[in-house]
Amino acid sequence: MPAYEVVIGLEVHAQLRTRSKLFCGCSTAFGAKPNTQTCPVCLGLPGVLPVLNMMVVEMAVRTGLALNCTITTPNQFARKNYFYPDLPKGYQISQFDRPICQNGWLEIDEGSATQRVCIRRAHLEEDAGKNIHQAEAGVSHVDVNRCGMPLLEIVTEPDLRSSDGAVAYLKTLRDILLYLDVCDGNMEEGSLRCEPNISLRLKGQDSFGTKVELKNINSFKFVKHALDYEIQRQETVLADGGTIDQETRSWDAERGVSVVMRSKEEAHDYRYFPEPDLMPIEISPQRIDILRLSLPELPEAKRNRFIAEYKLPAYDAVLLTSSRPLADYFEACVAGFPNPKTVSNWIMGELLHALKNDNCDVIASPMKPDRLIALMKLVDDQTISLKTAREVFLDLFRSQQMPKDFIQEHGLMQISDDGTLDTLIDEIVHTHPKQCAEYQSGKDNLLGFFVGQVMKASKGKANPQKVNTLMRQRLMSENIQS
Repeated sequence: MPAYEVVIGLEVHAQLRTRSKLFCGCSTAFGAKPNTQTCPVCLGLPGVLPVLNMMVVEMAVRTGLALNCTITTPNQFARKNYFYPDLPKGYQISQFDRPICQNGWLEIDEGSATQRVCIRRAHLEEDAGKNIHQAEAGVSHVDVNRCGMPLLEIVTEPDLRSSDGAVAYLKTLRDILLYLDVCDGNMEEGSLRCEPNISLRLKGQDSFGTKVELKNINSFKFVKHALDYEIQRQETVLADGGTIDQETRSWDAERGVSVVMRSKEEAHDYRYFPEPDLMPIEISPQRIDILRLSLPELPEAKRNRFIAEYKLPAYDAVLLTSSRPLADYFEACVAGFPNPKTVSNWIMGELLHALKNDNCDVIASPMKPDRLIALMKLVDDQTISLKTAREVFLDLFRSQQMPKDFIQEHGLMQISDDGTLDTLIDEIVHTHPKQCAEYQSGKDNLLGFFVGQVMKASKGKANPQKVNTLMRQRLMSENIQS
């Protein structure tokens, strides 16, 4: 079989987090009953005019700046004309030759390599509705709630060469959108949608092959599966002497195959022309500078800072910066307990386990930073053992008590008083004369036996470090009585 090179470009539709739609005041909340979030503007009824939601514009500019784009000013809306049941106006208001953001780039990590993916454009457009087919009943329905939802479509150059690279790009882009708080990134609810364009060409060939667009992919896992399937399908067609049709295919996740939807349209098929009901959007350099200053520290920069400032391993830094709230939680804890690696261990271990177990995110976590700080301090000053702290963490996580009150109420305070420990040690030593003699004759490994006996007698409350030290001293003394 000839050697082919995979060529992938991605179109990502990110729904922007505004309360109202792009051109009207209808709600953007997810999950409403069909056709309850609509108005004459959504439906394009005669005599209505769109009114631009300027919050959408500012979100688009902030996203473009984070993606190293040039902000186009003035930029302009255009009508994209096509007929489909879920598009009641018969056209979609989008942007064509003057998109709001152009010529950006994003760096991704794929394995040990770093790749720059160029972003051709990011443009604003309104979403269409949704067709709901009931094959068994032989009917179809249309829900127009999504009509007019504000989208930012982010289009890459055909720079990606593998399904893993495509997934790495999507995850990196999603992290940035979440940090900017412009999109909730929920692929299952449709607020982040990916449409890959994929083609194959012979290795060493400059011209591109015929591309196929994939639709209806709602998870990173399915993006990889769909691309891998389509790569194999196209390789088989070409190896058998066939040709690839330029078409749009839908991904059937249950069957694990792509199926033909329709032939792939070209730009001229949509008969774009400037939207007559909306003026071009002028954005002053001063406003762009203000929005640039409003950008938060982005994931890559935060990750690098965590490694440099807190001396964290790269693995810890990647996990802790996977979301902005989690990174903020970590830094709040470090401010009150300046041992970054200890804080990282607690968050990556006990906290994330508890959050997953209770299906809770870090923002809603009942274990606020001040409570975790208090718990770490109790372990640090040996009020409670690390083992006990870990064992009771989930119960403490779900309670509303401060750790010290919880520990006292449940009798979990660690015994660290020398006098109390000496009494326990004397009792164990005098009840095990044979083992004492063996230890003194050179069987050092018996120290663990004696420490274990003290821990058992104290019901696990004795300070193991202190027991170890005091027991060693006691066994080496000359005053052991049999």
